[in-house]
Amino acid sequence: MIPSRDLAARFEAYADWRRRLSAGISTLHEWLSQQDLADAQVDVKVQQLLERLQQDKLVVAFVAEFSRGKSELINAIFFADFGQRLLPSSAGRTTMCPTELLHDPSRPPSIRLLPIETRLNEATVSEFKNYADEWVTFPLDLAAADRMAETLARVSQVKRVPVALARKYGLFTERDDDILSALERGDEGSVDIPCWRHAEINFPHPLLQQGLIILDTPGLNAIGTEPELTLNLLPNAHAVLFLLAADAGVTKTDLDVWNAHLAGEDETTKAARIVILNKIDGLWDDLKEDVEINAEIDRQVDSSATMLGISPAQVFAVSAQKALLAKVNGDDALLTRSRLPVLEHSLSRKLIPAKRDLVGAATQTEIRALTATIRAILDSRAGGIGEQLAELIALRGKNQDVVEHMMARVKEEKEIFERGLARYTALRTVFTQHTNDLFDVIGLSALRQNAARTRERIEGSPFTKGVRDAMSEFFARLRTDFDQAGRQSAEIHDLMRAMYARFAHENSLDIYVPPQFSVLKYLKEIERMERAYNTHFNTLWNMVSKAKYPLMKQFFETVASRARHVYKVANRDVEAWLKAVMSPLETQVREHHIQLRRRLDSVRRIHRASDELESRIVELEQAREALETQRHQLKQQLGTLDMIIEAPDVLPLAANG
Repeated sequence: MIPSRDLAARFEAYADWRRRLSAGISTLHEWLSQQDLADAQVDVKVQQLLERLQQDKLVVAFVAEFSRGKSELINAIFFADFGQRLLPSSAGRTTMCPTELLHDPSRPPSIRLLPIETRLNEATVSEFKNYADEWVTFPLDLAAADRMAETLARVSQVKRVPVALARKYGLFTERDDDILSALERGDEGSVDIPCWRHAEINFPHPLLQQGLIILDTPGLNAIGTEPELTLNLLPNAHAVLFLLAADAGVTKTDLDVWNAHLAGEDETTKAARIVILNKIDGLWDDLKEDVEINAEIDRQVDSSATMLGISPAQVFAVSAQKALLAKVNGDDALLTRSRLPVLEHSLSRKLIPAKRDLVGAATQTEIRALTATIRAILDSRAGGIGEQLAELIALRGKNQDVVEHMMARVKEEKEIFERGLARYTALRTVFTQHTNDLFDVIGLSALRQNAARTRERIEGSPFTKGVRDAMSEFFARLRTDFDQAGRQSAEIHDLMRAMYARFAHENSLDIYVPPQFSVLKYLKEIERMERAYNTHFNTLWNMVSKAKYPLMKQFFETVASRARHVYKVANRDVEAWLKAVMSPLETQVREHHIQLRRRLDSVRRIHRASDELESRIVELEQAREALETQRHQLKQQLGTLDMIIEAPDVLPLAANG
């Protein structure tokens, strides 16, 4: 009996939906190739779509101050089938560093830990992930749950270091009660700090195999002092579960975490925020009626919602510890009383369908854009065949003079086309020049120069104002780069739009309007980074003087790393957009040239032998029928993909058992 079966079943259904959608896209690509409708650009777009679906992840982050029961809740929801606690969970701090639970089939089951000493290096955690030798790795014995739990307990390891070293790591702050109490005890200026900066637990749990990533975070201090959490991991999570303790309610530190990192609607994250009021078993009282106990729990829920400024519907009261015990022992009554099934039901019915809708809509949009180009090719071919048929049918019973007149007309069109081809060649040169200018603006070399200047100014600025000015100028330069990129892309768009209009007018074609390129999403991401940086700036500068410089540098390096990611994505998107702008014109030129050549060959043959006229008309009619068949089949292919995207979830039969 696994009460969280619905959650697992819906995740399995989501994974199966992605597989079916990938298969449908592959079938479409195969059909396009068979029909000679796929080119290099189509191949690349399809490959990108398939890779995106295959690598799709669902990130659920658990955030709270310590001793709120995050690890126990993760154990209860996802890993109760191991029959014991998988992640360490006990009084006090257990998760000492950000911990990701995931499945990477390229690596054996293991836990790998990034030493805390790497905080002295300016590289971010994301960058360290590319270098296995920087991590300490321990294998997981899947056949022995006890040994596996013992290995995973390493995430709780601490070490005693001098306060001066803790400051260098950026881990010393007067806000940490544990550190202050250690100093007050006279521990000779030494404090306990985490042994590890980041942990990755890799093992083949079914949910993790299907793309779930669980992020278990330490408390307020780690969120405030680890830039990777603040600027990257939390903003990119699809759902954030924020834990409170029912016996404490919303404390000041809880409120600090919520207001600094989770409150408000940030349109750049789209993450669902769910509040968990844990440890309600502390309110259970054998001397009270269930009605009284439930009323007290409901009051706690309402009070917590009011303090956080959210609806009570976003707050779920649970007992993670009792839920885990109930699942391990098969106690349905205790599980119901723990209220965990209500939370699981909400997660399975809201989180996964919302993720599916997002992926489905994005995939549908890209498929529509891809097939729009294919339709344009088919329309061009149909138009050419229609013109040829009209001309040849008009030749029935006509004399040789009419045929010669037709031949002269086609030759004249060919000459006009060739003059346009010369302009097209010149346009390619101008287009290439504009393209190079655009890539210069958002190239990584420009970002590196900006980052180097900012780094020098930060290192040479002992005062708050100097650092603020340096960072303000850094973000201003980022915005300037993308503003200029927006202007240059608009120039390219106007240039190509004019060329499309002229080519269409000269060759009697439908006018194609090339897509525009928007830099809004990159500017939004830069705005989000700047807002996050400014939010935490005061916190950093409230620390003792010797502690703030390592943290300031680490935060800047994380911002710079995130900026590199934005620039890389922008370069990739610009490259795809430039192909989308130029490719239809190349296709129009190629298709029009083919149609002209065919018309000229057709009239020449008729000029030589009038008895070929009827056979050529038959050929063209057959070609037109074949095109109509292609159009119909393309519509069927799209209809099949739409059915896959919009079909309701098909839950495994086991979910209903």
